[in-house]
Formats: sequence, structure tokens, C-alpha cells
Amino acid sequence: MQRLFAATSLSSSSPFRGQSRRARFFSSLLFDDTHLQFKESVSQFASEHIAPHAAKIDHSNSFPKEVNLWKLMGDFNLHGITAPEEYGGLGLGYLYHCIAMEEISRASGSVGLSYGAHSNLCINQLARNGSPAQKQKYLPKLISGEHVGALAMSEPNAGSDVVSMKCKADRVDGGYIINGNKMWCTNGPVAQTLVVYAKTDIAAGSKGITAFIIEKGMPGFSTAQKLDKLGMRGSDTCELVFENCFVPEENILGQEGKGVYVMMSGLDLERLVLAAGPLGIMQACLDVVLPYVRQREQFGRPIGEFQFIQGKMADMYTSLQSSRSYVYSVATSCDSGKIDPKVHHFLYVCHTL
Repeated sequence: MQRLFAATSLSSSSPFRGQSRRARFFSSLLFDDTHLQFKESVSQFASEHIAPHAAKIDHSNSFPKEVNLWKLMGDFNLHGITAPEEYGGLGLGYLYHCIAMEEISRASGSVGLSYGAHSNLCINQLARNGSPAQKQKYLPKLISGEHVGALAMSEPNAGSDVVSMKCKADRVDGGYIINGNKMWCTNGPVAQTLVVYAKTDIAAGSKGITAFIIEKGMPGFSTAQKLDKLGMRGSDTCELVFENCFVPEENILGQEGKGVYVMMSGLDLERLVLAAGPLGIMQACLDVVLPYVRQREQFGRPIGEFQFIQGKMADMYTSLQSSRSYVYSVATSCDSGKIDPKVHHFLYVCHTL
């Protein structure tokens, strides 16, 4: 905890330094001093440990081999922000989680996406829905960064319409046999712990879906080749394959037939935290553009002095700050127990316009 709230000062070579005063002024309208100190700590960590690898991650389509970013983020207490302290987490709220998501994505959108899938889609789901035994078994290693987590919901023919999934779990003595495929699983190729949804009763529709905790190495479970994506390269994505995979009964997350509750209650919070990722990418654009319009000259003066360019910059800044205000106001509402699913759906709409 102290590592996150230690006094920080951005070095002169930091790619984030140019925005620090402007960001501090606007952020002071959204956060208290503790939030600001947390934001600066994560910003400095991301600037020093993630940003230098961002270009290589994109080019190579993989995390760097020379440094374990998962372990570094775990040592800095970033994975378990919303997880209980008894399992190694910080026990903080979603406002802090969104701040971390923005700053990590500002350094690298790819790392930010993988971080969000690990810390929110997996760790937060286990923290919210797991039994005491499941939390004790899985959370400490996930929070420390020793293990990587993922969540698998979509299938080749079941994306937004998740209830139409074909992946099936048949009850047998002591557990279930899962058969089927899951598609577009972020962190799939590197995950040791995965939350996976499958149908335990096809005739029951949405009431026949159950959430399971899948472990790497379970007989019958494998991952297909990593996808070579156009964007978010380095954030490993793949197809999951289940061929007569036995899963013990104690690996049910929640209750049998209650998977939709686990899924939908988590989706509201997943939309919130993941929406902070585009904020970081938008800020990273400004980090590059603002110095450039002062340095690039045409007709004997910097292009930033031309009204047309100033208008574009104003639009970029306004879009960022309005989106940021909305995301963080929703996070504050969630922390106070005021959750409106319609608001969470609109978060993604804002970032796709």
C-alpha cells in the first residue's frame, strides 16, 4: 500500500511530464488528495516500467521477455485493488481501479487491456463470487502476479448473445465434463486461472448457465494458436478448446444455474473499469500531440498558432475531459452503492463515438 501512495516526482525524461500540471488542475476537481497521490504513483510506475516497452510490445505482439510486467505490477499492489486485504488485495473501490486502468493504458493500451482482464474480469469476479476456499486458493497468486487470470464468455457464434452459447457442461460423479470452444479470450494463452461459462441445462435457457473456475493443465483443456491482431497487439488473445475436460464440483463459481447472475453483475463493473482504458489512450495522444504542435513549423511559425489546429486540439481536450468526468462519476456512484446498468452501457457508447 505504501508503494502506491509514496511521494512521487516525474523525471525530466518522463513522457508524462508535460501533462502533469494540466492534469493535476482538472483531476483536482474529480479527486481528493489521496486519489491524486495514488494517480501520480501509478503514473510514475507506468512511465518507468511499462512505457519503455510499449513499442516493442506492439511490434513483437508479446510482453517483453527480459522483464515480468505481471510480477512488477503485483509487487506494486496493482492487481488486487478491489480485492479483500486478507488475500493480499487493497480493499479499495472502483474509482481507484479506474485510475490505475487509465494510467497503465496511457503507457500501453495493450498492457492496459491485459491488466483489466486480469484484475477485473478474473480477480474481481473471484473476489465477489468465490467461496472462502476458492478465494484462498486462487486470489493470493493472482494478486501477486505469480499467476495470470482471464475470463471466457464469447464463442465463435455467440458474442453479444451469450445465452446462445454452445459450450456444455454435463454432470458426472464428482463434477462436470465440459465440451466446446470459447473465442477471443484475452490473456488466454498465458492464463493459469480462468473464469469460464458453460451450459449445465440446455433446456433452461439463461437459467441453465453456470460459471466455472478452470485451471491451466486440466486434462481436456487447451488453447489454440494466439491471434495475430491488428490492434492491442501484445495483449494475448486466443481460442479455448474443451474436449471432455473434467472440472471438479468445487470449481463452480457461485451456484449451478446461476452463471448469468455472476456474468451480468460482473459486466456492469467490467464496462466501468475497461472504459478507463480509452481515457489513458486519449491522454497518450495528447501527450504526443501537444509538444508536436509547438515544435512543427509552417510558414515561419509553430502550427499550434493556427486557429484550425487550435480548434482540433480544443476538441480533443474537451472529448477527453468530458469522458473522464463521466467515467469517474460513475465509479464514484458504484463505490457508494448506486449502480445503474443503463449508465454502464453508455460508458462504452461514449468511447466508440
